[in-house]
Amino acid sequence: MKPPRSLIPIGTATLLPHTAQSVRRLEDQLLAHLSTWGYQEIILPTFEYLDVLAVGLAPEILEKCYKFADWASGRILVLRPDATAQIARMVAMGVGGEALPLRFSYRTTVFRYEPEHRGRDREVFQVGFELIGNDSPQSDAEVVTLLSGLLERIGLPEWKISLGHVGFFKVLLAQSGLSPGGRKQAEVAAAHKDLPRLEQILDTERLPRSMVRDILQVPERCGRDEVLEWGKRIAGKNSQLLKPLKRLAQVYRQLKTTGVQDHILLDLGEFRGFDYYDGVVFDVFTSAFGSEIGGGGRYNHLVGRFGRDLPAIGLGLDLDRVFSALERGGQVGGNGFKPVLIFTFPHQTEESFTLAQLLRGVGVCVIEETIEGSPKSALAWVTTLARRRRMPCAILFEEKKSPPQSVLLLEFTSSSQKTRQTRLSIQELPHRLQAFRYGNF
Repeated sequence: MKPPRSLIPIGTATLLPHTAQSVRRLEDQLLAHLSTWGYQEIILPTFEYLDVLAVGLAPEILEKCYKFADWASGRILVLRPDATAQIARMVAMGVGGEALPLRFSYRTTVFRYEPEHRGRDREVFQVGFELIGNDSPQSDAEVVTLLSGLLERIGLPEWKISLGHVGFFKVLLAQSGLSPGGRKQAEVAAAHKDLPRLEQILDTERLPRSMVRDILQVPERCGRDEVLEWGKRIAGKNSQLLKPLKRLAQVYRQLKTTGVQDHILLDLGEFRGFDYYDGVVFDVFTSAFGSEIGGGGRYNHLVGRFGRDLPAIGLGLDLDRVFSALERGGQVGGNGFKPVLIFTFPHQTEESFTLAQLLRGVGVCVIEETIEGSPKSALAWVTTLARRRRMPCAILFEEKKSPPQSVLLLEFTSSSQKTRQTRLSIQELPHRLQAFRYGNF
């Protein structure tokens, strides 16, 4: 007997209609909110030339890319591993225009190889946005405030934004005496909050105990204003350490004016897993999911790697994780209008189609069915079929009148076997059915 095999690759998924529609609705909701802040949607290519995109990607990301040959040119192509690097390449080429700052939003999928035992997806749905051409505390605060508005808009339960600045920890490591290799390993350990590994790295390089103590305390420093005060004590008069603390304090002060400070936790150990971040960084957490559901930060040097020196900041949300958090928090409801069944007799197909088109024109989801059996048993047959399909309501045409002047609206509830019957004119029907919206998205 052959061993069982998965029909789809590990780390990928098939979304069935209900989930697919809910996810699309969630995407639309996020992008609609972004548009109110002036962020315009762009669509990115699914694959790029490896040698072009590699300029903006760290070696560990390049190792996880899916690569294949371009039959036309012989060059190596790569499936999109990261949207931010693509946008940086696009802006550097001048594709986004010259009027700065640029504000872009996107919905896309990124592809990265992850070992099966890691439990991470290899195909990740994302919604994100980027602000390019402005380097100020106000632009940092704009992105974090906008992120807060997105999370409020979709009803994410008990969320927090962990806000930090990679400059503080990077400078601390650079001035500690660590070797370049040890410094990189320490950054990776800090990004994963792996304190035992970080301590092992520091011990291996025989740093002074006072320096080791300060470095190990950084990932544990998380809170409000007291975090900045602790950082200032560690920095002393060191201008290189004080500079990132000053920027972080400016952003935090700005966020207090926008009223989102209650959702913000300052974290000097916040250290995103991409090497292109060089300023303010942030991750999003919720009580309904065990790890971050998105994040981002400032990457002032990334666009310059592709040939045009421009400051930038942005973020991406992992839609699968966001959707899971909403689902666990009981926030996932419907996805627009509930379907409505129209039942007609064979000689009324033209009238049925006309009514269906009228309802679709006002946004009602309509499915047409032809009645089987005799007119006498039509009502019982329609009721049985609609309940079996868990439809909220059905429309039954009059059998004798042509064209029909009215219809019978049947409404069903899961809590009762009784069917509510209402006779309505064709003109009344669209307004009545528009009341059948439900759910958050």
